[in-house]
Amino acid sequence: MNRRDALLAGAAMAFGLMAAGGAAVAADKIVLKAADVHPLGYPTVEAVISMGKKLSAATNGKYDLQMFPAMQLGSEEATLQQVQIGALAMTRVSVGPVGPIVDEVNVFNLPFVFRSEEHMRKVIDGEIGKELLKKISDHPTANLIGLAWMDSGTRSVFNKVRPITKPEDLKGLKIRMMGNPLYVDTMNALGGTGVPMPMPEVYNGIATGVVDGAENNQPSYVSFNLISVAKYYSFTRHLMIPEIVVMSKKVYNSMTPDEQKMVMKLGFEAQQEERVLWDKKVGEAMETMKKTPGVQVNEVQDPSAFQKAVKPVWDKYGAKYTKMIERISAVK
Repeated sequence: MNRRDALLAGAAMAFGLMAAGGAAVAADKIVLKAADVHPLGYPTVEAVISMGKKLSAATNGKYDLQMFPAMQLGSEEATLQQVQIGALAMTRVSVGPVGPIVDEVNVFNLPFVFRSEEHMRKVIDGEIGKELLKKISDHPTANLIGLAWMDSGTRSVFNKVRPITKPEDLKGLKIRMMGNPLYVDTMNALGGTGVPMPMPEVYNGIATGVVDGAENNQPSYVSFNLISVAKYYSFTRHLMIPEIVVMSKKVYNSMTPDEQKMVMKLGFEAQQEERVLWDKKVGEAMETMKKTPGVQVNEVQDPSAFQKAVKPVWDKYGAKYTKMIERISAVK
């Protein structure tokens, strides 16, 4: 099946799911349909599958989770919309697509908002993380329940033209970014040209020259086979964006109060489980990158140059998050 046929099949399946609903009754079970753009074996996918198994065990088989991985139901934006209308029970998405819906989470989208991955983990595990998940759940029109944060490492630039060692190296390069305008502005501030593009189109976009590269973490670079079309991976680490597992409020509201509490508890457990899987996956991806002929990986020697370059982004988007940024910075 080629990419076009796969996307059409996914769209057809999504239409069928909309008719059936995100929580379909099958025999004596309620089947909760979940989606992820990543394949089986990817940390976020496996953590949600594990969560589903625990929910089934805790409810004596009342619920059964059915995972649709590998973009079977479309991009993150598409699956998020399906969750909002109740066609899917849950999905794992980046903060990027959620930011335009629930503005408060956009603070995590700011470049270099976290000092390190350890800092980011302390933030999402603590009061700030819980507070922002509640903001998602309490939003009057989002129709989402925030279940868990998931690690997605740091995002760095990869392209097929040259290594990136300083902002000037990005000049003239078209770099795919997620659709959130904040991301596009970030790449523009760094010196490149940010091009919004859905994830299913990125491989062909680079291969055909629509864009020169993209930016993402190491596991995504490898698992989507972008390593074969963009040989230069540069650790710019400009974004460190935790991801979110969200549930349909329609499906959540159909559960009993005890089941709702169980789902929230299992969500936090999945948050911790995914982290262990994530660290292992990063190590495996790095090994693949080192062993793949022609791939060049480089560190950025002066990160401060990139941090200074994104000041216009902070000036444009950061002002309304001043208090939250101060709280994030205060987390030790």
